[in-house]
Amino acid sequence: MGSALMKGVPAGTQIGFADADKAKAQDAAANAGAMVFASNAEAALKGDFVFLAVKPQVLQTVLEEIAPVIRERSASENPAIIVSMAAGWPIHKISAILYGGSGTSAQVVRIMPNTPALISYGMIAFSAAPEFPQEKLDELKKILGAAGQADHVDEKYLDAVTGLSGSGPAYVYEFIDALAEGGVLAGLPKDKALSYAAQTVFGAAAMVLQTGKSPGELKDMVTSPGGTTIQGLAALEQNDFRGAVISAVEAAWKRAEELGK
Repeated sequence: MGSALMKGVPAGTQIGFADADKAKAQDAAANAGAMVFASNAEAALKGDFVFLAVKPQVLQTVLEEIAPVIRERSASENPAIIVSMAAGWPIHKISAILYGGSGTSAQVVRIMPNTPALISYGMIAFSAAPEFPQEKLDELKKILGAAGQADHVDEKYLDAVTGLSGSGPAYVYEFIDALAEGGVLAGLPKDKALSYAAQTVFGAAAMVLQTGKSPGELKDMVTSPGGTTIQGLAALEQNDFRGAVISAVEAAWKRAEELGK
């Protein structure tokens, strides 16, 4: 994910990667024409924007590792901007570990991207404290925008975003796979069924984004009385399709909240 988000860095900007798996860092650097930092502390020392592309369970370890460098830089003319993409971890908690009792939230921003950022179709939400410098926020949005749609939201919504768009691609992949299996059941070859299912989801999503119509209106355009579509929709309703999807988002949202405690 860190590599995907680096697509928006202006040409000529130096990029560096650090990872516990040195080979992984070297591969990312080679693909981006970037350098490899010897440690997270070195990345924190040299980076203007320091992206923490780590799981919530290991974020505290990384924060404690880079905190001495970040504190030293915080009083300089060029403090590091910390960009965390760890689910659940609020800005104030990140700031408290990095800066201690004299912590500032003006140098920390949270983002929640999703995997379609790998092909520049991501949905990336970002949040910052009110005192975060606007020029830095604009710069970050430009970087993120190259990986998809970047949207500034209040931090209180980020856990919900995690449950929806952060985890959402997995739900969609499950739906595409099930849709294709239905095609196979009806007699289509698997490769044809998968291609038709994926393109159908892609096209339907584009209709929502480009027409300005609600999903309900677009659904009605496909559904005719006594036709095939209403029979299919009735089967989805009988199996609580909508309820299952809503429950999936709710479960992921609650888990994001748990990770921040």
